[in-house]
Amino acid sequence: MSEQEQAEIRLEFARLKQDHADFDSAINAMIAMGCDTLQIQRMKKKKLVLKDKITQIEDRIIPDIIA
Repeated sequence: MSEQEQAEIRLEFARLKQDHADFDSAINAMIAMGCDTLQIQRMKKKKLVLKDKITQIEDRIIPDIIA
C-alpha cells in the first residue's frame, strides 16, 4: 500500500471517528430531550454502521500478524 493510500485511509478513519462521536452526542441530547424512541433507534443504527466501517478500516490499517 502506498503512502498516499495510507494517508487517505487514515483521513477517512479520522472522519468516521468524528462522525461516530457526533452521533453519540446527538443521541445523548435526544435522550435528554425525550425525543421519539424510534428516531433514537434509527440514530443508534446509523452509529453502529459507522462503528462497523471504523472496524473495517482498522483491520486494513493494522494487519494481522501471525506469530
